[in-house]
Amino acid sequence: MFLIVFGSIGILLIAGLVQWSLYQVRLSRQRSFREKAFEVAEAGIEYYRWHLAHAPEDFLDGGEEAGPFVHPYYDKSGARIGEFTLDITPPAVGSTMVTLTSAGITDEYPNSARVLRARYAVPSLAKYAIASNAHVRIGENTEVFGPIHSNGGIRFDGVAHNLVTSAQSAYNDPDHDGSDEFGVHTHVNPVDPIPPAAIPSRPDVFMTGRIFPVPAIDFAGITADLAELRTLAIGELSYFAPSGKEGYRITLNANGTYTVESVDSLISPPIDCTNTQGQAGWGTWSVGATSLVGTYAFPPSGVIFSEDHLWVEGVVDRARLTIVSAKFPEDPSTNTSITINNDLRYTAYDGSSSVGLIAQNNINAGLKSEDDLRIDAALVAKNGRAGRYYYSSTCGTEYKRAVLTLWGMIASNLRYGFAYTNGTGYLLRYLDYDSALLYGPPPSFPLTSEQYQIVSWEEVK
Repeated sequence: MFLIVFGSIGILLIAGLVQWSLYQVRLSRQRSFREKAFEVAEAGIEYYRWHLAHAPEDFLDGGEEAGPFVHPYYDKSGARIGEFTLDITPPAVGSTMVTLTSAGITDEYPNSARVLRARYAVPSLAKYAIASNAHVRIGENTEVFGPIHSNGGIRFDGVAHNLVTSAQSAYNDPDHDGSDEFGVHTHVNPVDPIPPAAIPSRPDVFMTGRIFPVPAIDFAGITADLAELRTLAIGELSYFAPSGKEGYRITLNANGTYTVESVDSLISPPIDCTNTQGQAGWGTWSVGATSLVGTYAFPPSGVIFSEDHLWVEGVVDRARLTIVSAKFPEDPSTNTSITINNDLRYTAYDGSSSVGLIAQNNINAGLKSEDDLRIDAALVAKNGRAGRYYYSSTCGTEYKRAVLTLWGMIASNLRYGFAYTNGTGYLLRYLDYDSALLYGPPPSFPLTSEQYQIVSWEEVK
């Protein structure tokens, strides 16, 4: 009896060990197959990344019908391992974001699928809060919350919450005499030393740091093709020919429409208000009399084009628009500008709204601009600058303005600025970078690359 009892126990233990060993073998094989399925799924993502590099606008896998698309997967010796199934979500209007979902399986264990999802996008010019083709001076009382870059030098005396970069290692600051200074420097006490001294750490000014020199932006190459935008707008009846007057005022409405008025006259400057700085195109840039042209629905492409000066204001509720002011044939003497004197606002700040303003010449804030002005938009001054003309104290109380808040970005070919060192212009300036613009820019907005870059990657299953 003793042998029978303990023999039975031994048999049970041995059987249990055998079962456990078999389970571990199956588990190990299953893990191996799942790992292979993961690699197959990853191969699907990499395959379509390669496809987009060669055919950036093909979201049908080289065919004419929507997916999903199934591809076999082979090892290096040509033996089939399994297959991946691709689902491709093309970009929404006004975006470059492509979503790729790849499900990978192995032939040996087809029930153990792995699913990956990756998002790729082409970065736009709006990757910067401020981008300039000229020297930049950002004064005190200015906070910037996004990356800043200039092909010239940068004097920064405010607070930068993100990286500040310049294509210059050193340059002669045009605002004062003296030796060359760092490509990115500050005059906030203690003032930066002169090169070749060591670059001090200034986290009080450059909270994320500063890097110089870096490669320059091809400003000419990233400028939107205005002629193509003009053709697009003509086809959608969102094109406005020269007014024969001062230009047009466009008011954006929250119900998905925009109202167009011809600007019949501008407000004249006071008698003693003159162009003391000799600035080209100086004037009040403030609307006087207007005449109604009409109210229209936002065009499907989101592009509105005018061959005349524009004044833009209003409210945007979950819409994507690009508004262009340019006159053809292009001639520096007839380049047109966009002025924002009254608030241009979004109703939501979740990336569902975006407005791009592209001016052939300048982006202006006029003499009669609001004392507390908010601009929710990406601003591009193709040949000119984004800023405000100089108005002296003889121009009335509006020569000083209180607060300018920008939610978006600025790209300025020439030196940008909404204030001057003697206290004229906007005394406080808050430049808040809209990070949603990077991969969800306004329609047909200038891009900084032709290549897709990874935005996110995750395992779904």
